[in-house]
Amino acid sequence: MATPWTPHLSPDCDECERRPSVPGEPCPPHAPHELVRPLSAGEVELLRGDFPALHQEVHGRPLVYLDSAASAQTPQAVIDAMVRVYARDYSNVHRGVHALSERATAAFEAARAKVQRFLGARYAREIVFTRGATEAINLVASSYGRQHLRPGDEVVISEMEHHSNIVPWQMACEAHGAVLKVCPFDDAGELRFDELERLVGPRTKVLSLVHVSNALGTVNPVRRAVELAHAVGAVVLLDGAQAAPHLEVDVQALGCDFYAVSGHKLFGPTGVGVLYGRAELLEAMPPYQGGGDMIKSVTFAKTTYADLPAKFEAGTPHIAGVIGLGAAVDYLERVGVERAAAYEHELLGYAEAALGEVPGLRFIGRAREKAGVVSFALEGIHPHDIGTILDREGVAIRTGHHCAQPVMQHYGVPATARASLAFYNTRGEIDALVRALHKVREVFA
Repeated sequence: MATPWTPHLSPDCDECERRPSVPGEPCPPHAPHELVRPLSAGEVELLRGDFPALHQEVHGRPLVYLDSAASAQTPQAVIDAMVRVYARDYSNVHRGVHALSERATAAFEAARAKVQRFLGARYAREIVFTRGATEAINLVASSYGRQHLRPGDEVVISEMEHHSNIVPWQMACEAHGAVLKVCPFDDAGELRFDELERLVGPRTKVLSLVHVSNALGTVNPVRRAVELAHAVGAVVLLDGAQAAPHLEVDVQALGCDFYAVSGHKLFGPTGVGVLYGRAELLEAMPPYQGGGDMIKSVTFAKTTYADLPAKFEAGTPHIAGVIGLGAAVDYLERVGVERAAAYEHELLGYAEAALGEVPGLRFIGRAREKAGVVSFALEGIHPHDIGTILDREGVAIRTGHHCAQPVMQHYGVPATARASLAFYNTRGEIDALVRALHKVREVFA
């Protein structure tokens, strides 16, 4: 069998996100270095040993965890890193002169350097630690919005956004008199790029777009979107919460201005995330929150602010969480993001073929480029009932609107069942999901 490649890793071409040498011509053959060998079944089995939570029974059955789009499981290396912080190095960062504070500060800033490398940022100061991707987007909507949005300006998002990339922009538009424009997607779950080209114009100040949809798994052509927005002088924020754990991300290659990442979807802890921002933009933006560690000096007459990234990191941060996130980055790099993505791509194909044999199953979203998310409905059965019965079979999936209610409205459903994959999932677990869905149908027959 030919070695597969992962087309979403070089986002430039209409067909495979790679730029053709001649416009209109098919994409040229891929260079050997772009061929990716997926993780083997044996390697996956070894990697599963790194995740203690995967090795337990639920309701007397082996756990099948297919909810990584909500929260990915945590490898022992990340747990150990956080335990070391609390057991040995715990102290506040940046301000103490004693040994523990110096050790904690060194580990904290080492994590920033790891994230910088992982995302391909130019400078460590372009990496701002936040409580999550949601806070990262709110930071930009609040700070950049306050500085640049004026009445009549436009912010463009898409119909497939998570609520965290809708509500902050609604709030910013309401505050500054700007207009929110929404680009639709088609029934396959693909962004209507022709509509995006129509919507992005001289009044557009911000394009904020999800890189990978949490509800549909769609991988959006973000490089083309960045070029489109930059051509009219708009800045681009990409919500990478679902992309960073499953695609190789290079913010410089993508050309985006801001990129938001969530720690707990990246096999790290909850309560921590990342905002990448181009240094020149972040330096010009006003602080998002005020407090300790984000100032140079304070008097009752005037406060001057610290340099990047401290300006945006007011108060004591999630110290152990940041260090744990750094350990998660280390772990992912040891696994190999490209090989993990290639394996997940294969597993997704297997899952869609197997689920397609379940009577009455309707896929919600069949985009050509997808990450490891399968949303579906079973005829006549509410998704919450599907999820409850699957749980009794030991299979953990997510049911609901996935904080993406406009996506549900597009398909005319209140909710979907969603199985989401990571590199630690197996074909055997997909088979268990299919058996459990047949059980659901038996119960409701």
